[in-house]
Amino acid sequence: MLTVLEVPQWQGSGSPTAPRLVEGASRLAAMVPEARHVRVDAEGTLDENAGRVRRALPQDGFTVTVGGDCGVELEPVAAALRRYGDRLHLVWFDAHGDLNSPATSPSGAFHGMILRTLLGEGPSSLVPSPALRPDQVALVGTRSLDPAEADFIRRAGIGGPSTIQENAVLYIHVDLDVLDGITSVGYPEPHGLSPEALTEAIAGLASLHEIVGLGITEYAPSDPQDEEMLRRLVPELVRLCSASRP
Repeated sequence: MLTVLEVPQWQGSGSPTAPRLVEGASRLAAMVPEARHVRVDAEGTLDENAGRVRRALPQDGFTVTVGGDCGVELEPVAAALRRYGDRLHLVWFDAHGDLNSPATSPSGAFHGMILRTLLGEGPSSLVPSPALRPDQVALVGTRSLDPAEADFIRRAGIGGPSTIQENAVLYIHVDLDVLDGITSVGYPEPHGLSPEALTEAIAGLASLHEIVGLGITEYAPSDPQDEEMLRRLVPELVRLCSASRP
């Protein structure tokens, strides 16, 4: 069964457009009409929201988590790690590293710390157990890093898709700011991937690995052209990931 888990969390974003993420989550969920839809109440603290997401996650089938800020990925990725262990690789399609720690974050916004938290260094109440290892993470489309993030990537040895092991199963994270030219995000960055390039990259991964989860985040609607593009892109990404090689 295909499930769309709608998590309209905005509290982890440091962007002035953060309140639009609530509407963005609703619109993303509506782009996958054939799925079972579950909406999580995300008006609490980050800890409360994480607990609600954890309880709402289906035990079987394929789940697409839509945000909301990138912090909505905490529990879906943690659940996949508990299930698949060392075989799980997280492929992070994102203009930003999201690799700050509470000590290095310039903004203090959790969506800029979510990947570091999944790696075991973040707000203590949100760090999962077990945590990912750096060799279980692949960055794609990352082009705007704080100095502390760049230093961490070098020290930890985090690479790209070429580092993914042959027997890996994948969780795919897509922050829509990975796309070039999109403005309906909190922090757009130039020189990103085209929708076609993103689709091609994920199709390539799906041809080689089983994909066990997908997250799509950070849609803050403001431009009808972005909406039109996403109405084509999102169903295709869901199709590719949910039908990947068993």
